[in-house]
Parts: sequence; structure tokens; C-alpha cells
Amino acid sequence: MLESYIPIIAILIFAVIFAIVCVKLSSLMGPRRPGKEKYSTYESGMEPVETARRKFSVKFYLVAVSFLIFDLEIVFLYPWAVSFIKYGRVEMIYTLIVAIIFILILVIGLLYEYKKGAFKWD
Repeated sequence: MLESYIPIIAILIFAVIFAIVCVKLSSLMGPRRPGKEKYSTYESGMEPVETARRKFSVKFYLVAVSFLIFDLEIVFLYPWAVSFIKYGRVEMIYTLIVAIIFILILVIGLLYEYKKGAFKWD
């Protein structure tokens, strides 16, 4: 039984050794030219105006999360829609009900974001 895991373990060991060798070789063979410009902060060629620890508005995070949610919706609904034709009548009704419940949950989240004012830009 354990013999079937030998190829996987061998590949993992090879991958770890290869990664370590590549990192060590790049640090040994890579150019070392430290300087003031190299260690400075890069922001489109301009000097930084504020600190990097500036707080973002909660609305930014709400929009980002809603974008991710609706991306995941497409990821789940597209294969469902493609394979919807393969089902029989009973399975088709069941999968349609499941998809409607899934979309309703997402719409409830969208309404919650709207109620919290995530889509109002100041």
C-alpha cells in the first residue's frame, strides 16, 4: 500500500531540492549592486507622499468582496448551465431549484451591501 506513495514522495523531495538549489544559485551568482536608488521606495517614479500604512475605507473592502463573490458566482453557474441539458426532467427541476436558492443567497448579500451604502461613492 505504501509503495503507491513512493512516486509522490519522490516528486515532492525533488521539488524541494530543486527550489533550494535555485534559490541558492541565484543568491550566489546574482549581481550585487546595492545603492540608494535600489533601496528607495518605488511609486511610479515619484517620491512617496504618505506612509504605506494608510487605512482604507471599509467601502473599498465591501466592493472587493462583492467582486469576488460575483466572480465565484460565475465560476459555479457557468458549468451548471453547460451541464444543465444532460439532466432528466426530475433532476432538471431539482438543479434549477438549487441554482435559484444559490442566486437568492447572492442577491441577499447584494441587498445587504446596498443597504450599508457600499455602492455610494463620496
